[in-house]
Order: sequence, then structure tokens, then C-alpha cells
Amino acid sequence: MRSLTRIEAAGRSALLSVRSYHVDLDLTTGPSTFRSTTTIAFDATDPDETTFLDVKPETLHSAYLNGRPLDVGALSDGRLPLTGLAERNEIVVTADMRYSNECEGMHRYVDPADGQVYLYTFVYVDNAPRVFACFDQPDLKAPYTFTVTAPDDWKVLGTSASVKTGPGRWELAETPPQATYLTALAAGPYASFHTEHGGTTLGLHCRASLRDSLAPDVDEVFEITGQCLDACGRLFGVDYPFGKFDQLFAPEFSVLSLDHPGLVLLRELYLFSSAAAVSERETRAVVLAHGISLMWMAGLVTNRWWDDLWLGQAFADYLAHRVPSEATRFPGPPTTFAVRRKAQAYVADQRPSTHPISLEGPDVQTVLLEMDRISYFKGHSALRQLAARVGDEALRTGLRIYFERHAYGSATFSDFMAALSTAVGTDLSGWADKWLKSANVNTLWPEITVADGRIRTAAICQSAPDTHPILRPHTFDIGLYGPGAARSTLRVQVDGQRRPLPELVGRPAPSLLLLNDGDLTYAKIRFDAASLAALPDLLPTLAPINRAMVWCALLLGVQDGVFPPADHLALVCRMIAVETEPSILAEVLEQARDDVADRFLLPEERPAALARIAESLRERLARTGAGDERQITLFRALIGSTADAGELRGWLAGTGLPAGLTLDADLAWRIRYRLTILGALTEAEISAAYDADPTSESERFATKCRAARPDPAAKESAWNAIINDTSLSSYTLWALAEGFWQPEQDELTAPYVERFFATMPEAAGRRGDLVLDVLLRFLYPRYAATIETLELAGAMLARDDVPVPLHLRVTDFTDDLRRVAEARDRQVRRTTAMSR
Repeated sequence: MRSLTRIEAAGRSALLSVRSYHVDLDLTTGPSTFRSTTTIAFDATDPDETTFLDVKPETLHSAYLNGRPLDVGALSDGRLPLTGLAERNEIVVTADMRYSNECEGMHRYVDPADGQVYLYTFVYVDNAPRVFACFDQPDLKAPYTFTVTAPDDWKVLGTSASVKTGPGRWELAETPPQATYLTALAAGPYASFHTEHGGTTLGLHCRASLRDSLAPDVDEVFEITGQCLDACGRLFGVDYPFGKFDQLFAPEFSVLSLDHPGLVLLRELYLFSSAAAVSERETRAVVLAHGISLMWMAGLVTNRWWDDLWLGQAFADYLAHRVPSEATRFPGPPTTFAVRRKAQAYVADQRPSTHPISLEGPDVQTVLLEMDRISYFKGHSALRQLAARVGDEALRTGLRIYFERHAYGSATFSDFMAALSTAVGTDLSGWADKWLKSANVNTLWPEITVADGRIRTAAICQSAPDTHPILRPHTFDIGLYGPGAARSTLRVQVDGQRRPLPELVGRPAPSLLLLNDGDLTYAKIRFDAASLAALPDLLPTLAPINRAMVWCALLLGVQDGVFPPADHLALVCRMIAVETEPSILAEVLEQARDDVADRFLLPEERPAALARIAESLRERLARTGAGDERQITLFRALIGSTADAGELRGWLAGTGLPAGLTLDADLAWRIRYRLTILGALTEAEISAAYDADPTSESERFATKCRAARPDPAAKESAWNAIINDTSLSSYTLWALAEGFWQPEQDELTAPYVERFFATMPEAAGRRGDLVLDVLLRFLYPRYAATIETLELAGAMLARDDVPVPLHLRVTDFTDDLRRVAEARDRQVRRTTAMSR
């Protein structure tokens, strides 16, 4: 399908004004397609001009413009030409639309637990024409009315209130003006819970088979929702702007959430059917807050074109971590962000595909491909830095001006900066150019000399990579930690290559000098030699936000080759013994396994390193009491670290478990997955476990296990399904890919490295961009860090038949692999030099 360009959208916007949509959907026509009839009322400023309607049907039955039939055969590339316009127009389009199993348009899901069917729309960015005919661009907002025919025992939900008007017939109230990509509909025998908060009806919905899993958490979710709605209303100066607020856990959902006005769709990952760690509940609060903030930052004021989509998402991520920490019982989201999500932004920002936070895509596909961790997490970090620079009160005032000027309309980033500049009283365009319109990351480090126990000279240095030589203005704190962790801080502004610190001269030399204390800015942080030596002893005494920031800096050091992977893992073993913050435990343990041990450490050193981590985890668990919120996190990490099949078998049988820990379905499947990787679980055992509990989560784990079996036939079967079977749902596809590559199975999977690069150009064309993007994260041969792999990647990238999304991601992941190969080479050379 052709991708809408910015020039085309601007022309259509100048020509058209859309007055209303009425969409009638018949969801009873069969398992493959549904009937869609759309009536659009719109005006044209120049009737002599031509334009086009967006529609992507299975079958286009008819289209009438002002009562005149249009040639349905003229439909091409999802566009139906419109000629002979009047000043005031009405077009009626009837089509059969195909259900999706990859979250493109109307997704259809059959619950393996009870055979019930569930539907929901996924119209993000360019998929609305797969559900109804429309002018699919964000600035042509209009009111919507939906009517729906569905099986009589179903419920129908949308962005406005729904009423059942007869057997199997539903009508949804007219919405305020909204963009096509913010419409939403869900239908099926969903289980529902409701409450009231401040005059707004709150709804919570899930599959009927998951009702008992959701019920214990309903009060918590409603409490967090109400707290976040209130906090956002205070911040923005506008009460929640829509009549009701539903949140629905959607099966087989491709993203974490989609945040339509009045109806947020959430991934079932956040519906806990087994015991959940507190870090997971905190993450759910973050995801809820993210969707709630977008009721204002996308629903009330919508980006005029897709290149400003980042602004709402970056603000949503910033507020998703800030609001819960201030308004709910979860104080830790800023800490979690510092240790995990910010690290992901740093990685993305140093890849070949790095781009400014502020996007400038010429068409929809380009912008969609660039909406990534830079847009979300670096954007979040830049807004946090902006708040540090101008102050919270100025930020609040700027937001209120922005909403006063643009409520229920669309706006640009320039409109936002104009509102903020009004609040601050100064032009912020220079700051915005350096932070938002330039790519890559700066590095900050201290230069300090000490004589007779006191600081003699001190300065902060800043560098930028040669490919992106932009030095940014940074506002942050310096922490000075002395004996006994005595702490003092100094707020500084750095703008240039070197900033002397005369304020520190003459002070007692600190044991640890910590740049970016409190994690206010976005930069790679390096340590002076004395501070690095003191870090192992002082790290546990730092505040959680600083421990998180330091762990992020150390991981970046591993990736940059300035901090040895073995040293990182040794520090992790010390951390396991003393760390109290659940999110730091969860994230650092995951990074230690997935990033450092599995990739950057020399493969021959990995078994011993994991054994040391496993022993540290056993020791910590032995003194962790029943009911301790950290127990689940520690035990999950132990499952992934141990290579003792007997120990794993014992846990699966219910013996040797930590005191007070119950072996629920989630833990049992994690143990089975680890046993499978080690070659200690059979296909029959996998099938028996699934048959005993045929839930969607069991199906996902069983699929991963089958792909992870160290058996040539199992690998071949999984590979063929991934590459060739287009009937697979996105979840099944991803589960197969996630289980396929294992560090323990390098010899077995070695032939598939070459097959990946040979077959993916053709296979990529069978998948949508969103599904392909996630698939490649799992399917790229990330453990094969050899010269041969890099050469194979280079040869594939030189081909002229590689689709743009595939080329982009393989280029990035190959750059990641190059870093791994270089890090391993340094370790070999270091070991060789030490042995001489």
C-alpha cells in the first residue's frame, strides 16, 4: 500500500473539512470478514479539485458520492478517487473487511480456554481504512457515531458510551471531534467491572476466562486510575475531557497499550493470572498513567501531522513515570526508568538509525518506523531535563496555555513551544534545536586533581561523537560522597566542552564524585579512577535513583568497552546480597543475564559466571522471608541462571522451593522453559502441561518451549513456521522466534545464521511492519558475534530487494553485534596480555 505523504495530507486538509462519520459494522457475517458501511459528511473548498478516500477492503461493494455511484474498480493501493465534488458532500461506502491475526484493522481472537471469540480494532497510524472508509490523517478530526450488529450475548465498547438498542444491535453516542487513528471498538463476551470516580464512569474489561484473574486487582486498578486522572487534571488545568473511561485487556495485543479517548486497550501482560512481583505492579501503574495522560496529550489536542506524534508519546512516558510516583502507592517509576528504559534509549540513540526526537518524516511509514525508544524514552528524558532547566511551575503554566489554545483541535510542536516560551518568558527555540532536533548522545566525565586530601582542580568535560558533533546544554547535580556516605550536591549548568568547577576547589576530596546525581539529564556518565574504585562499597549506600543511574552507566560502559563484562557481573553478585529496591533487582538481574552474560561476556566464561550468580541468588533467597516482595524476582532470576536440571525438576515437583513460595502456573512454565533449553524436557511433557491448562499464556510458553528444544527436527519445524506460515497469529510467531536462539545451543543453530540473511528479504514481505519489527528483535542471530555473521549481514544489506523496515532493523542489530564482537575481542586480547 502507498504511504500517505505530508504533501498529500496538506493538500487534502486544505481542500476538505469533515463534518461527521457514521460507521455501521455487522460482525455476524462469518469468521473471515465483516461488513462495514460508512457515511461521511464533508465540505470541499474547491469543488473542481479531486481527492481520494482511504479504504482497504477485502471486497468493495459500492460507493456513492452525493447519490452518484462511483467506479469501485478505480480503487488502487487503498485509495478511491473522488471527483465531481460539491461544496457540501456525503459519501456512502459499503465493503467487506478482513479480520486480522496481526493487529491490523479488526483483530479476531478465539480463546483456547473456552472457544469464545473476541474482537477489537487496531487502527493506529494507518490501519483505520481496514475497518471503515475514511480520510486517514490526524488533522481531519470529526465526530463519530458507530452502530454495530453483533451476537446477542456480546458487549460492544467504544470511545463513547454504548447502548444496546435491540437484539444484537448497539449504538454508540456521538464522540467529540477525534482523529481516525484514535477511534476504537471492541466486541465480544467480555467480563466487565465498573465504578464511579469524580462523576466519570470507569470500566475494566477482560476475556470471560480471565475474570477470576482480574477480579482481585480491580480495586487497585481503579484506585490508580482515579489517582492518575486527578493528577493529570491538576497538571493540565483541564478535567478529564471525555464522558467515560474504559480500560480493556486485549488478547494477542501487539503493543503495550493503545490510548484512545475513553477506551484504552492494554496488553494482557498486565493482567496477572499468577503471583506478580511488585515491580510488575509498578509497571502496570506506569502503563495506566501513560494511557491516561494521552487523553489530554493526544485525545484533547491531536498532533497535526505524524512528525509531531512523538510529543504526546514523550510526554506520556514522562508523566507515566512521574505521576504514579507522586500520586499513587508506587514511588519507584523514576528509578525503574533510570535503570532500564533510559538504557534502551541510549542504545537506540547510538545505532545507525539514530534520529532526532523531533521527527521529520515525509510520509506515514517513515514516521512509524522512527517512533521508537528515542521518541519515547529520550523524549521523556529531554522533557525531564527541560523541567530541571525552567522549573516545574513554568512547565505547568506552559501546558495550561497549550490546552487553552488548542483543546479539541490539532496542533504542532511549534504551538507547544510557543505556549511554553510564553510561560517562561524567553525563547526556548535554541534549547529545542540542540535537544530535540539533533541526534545521538553526549558523554560527561569529571576531571579532578587532589592534593593533601583536598580538591585542587575540578572540571566537567563533555564530548559528542564525530558523526553527531552537537554539545548540548545540561542542567544537573553533582553528588560528592565522603566517608560514611556523607553527601553534598551542587547544581551546575554545562554548555560546551569543558566547564571549570571553582566551587569545588578546596573542599575535602570525596570518595565518590557522581555526575548527574538525581538523574536529571540525558548523557553517558563516566567515573574518575578513584570514584570507580570506591563504587563497589558505596553503591549500596546511594539513593535508589542514583543506584539505578549508576547501573545504567555501567551497562553502557560494558557496551562501549570501557567496563569489563566480568567486572559488571562480579558487582551484580555483590548487589544481589544487599539490594532492597525491587525494580533495581529485577532490571539489573535481567540485564546481567540477557545483555552481559549471554552476549558481551566470552561464551566460554558464561557457565561459570551464571553459576556464581545462581549461588548468590540461592544465598539471598535463603535469608529472604516468606511474603517478601523481592522473593519472586530473585527466584525467577535463579530459574534463568541455574544449569542444574535436578534442581529445576525438584522445583517443578514442588520440592526445595523457597519458604512460602507457591509454584503457580507462571513459575512452572518458566522452569519448564529452562529445562527445555537444557535438553531436559520432552515434547510429550510440554504437550501434557499445555493440555492440563490450555490458556493463552500456556500456549505461548508451550510454543517457546517447542522452539527452544535442542533437537534438529524441532529447530527445523520452528524455522519453517516462522518463515513460511502466514496463518500464525503474531503472538505465536513471536513466541517461536523468542525460543529459537539460545546461547547454550550455538552449534545446533549455527546453520540458521546464514539462512536468516538468505531468507528474510522474501519472508519480510509476508508480515506487516509492526509484526516484523517485533519479530526481528527475537529472530536476529544476536548471539553469533563473529566476523562471518557480520559479513553475511553486510551482503544481505547490499541487496536491492531488502524491504525498508528490514534494512533498517538489520542495520541496527548488526551494529549491536559489532559492539559485542569488539567487546569479546578486547577480552581475548586482555587475557592474552595478562598471561604473558
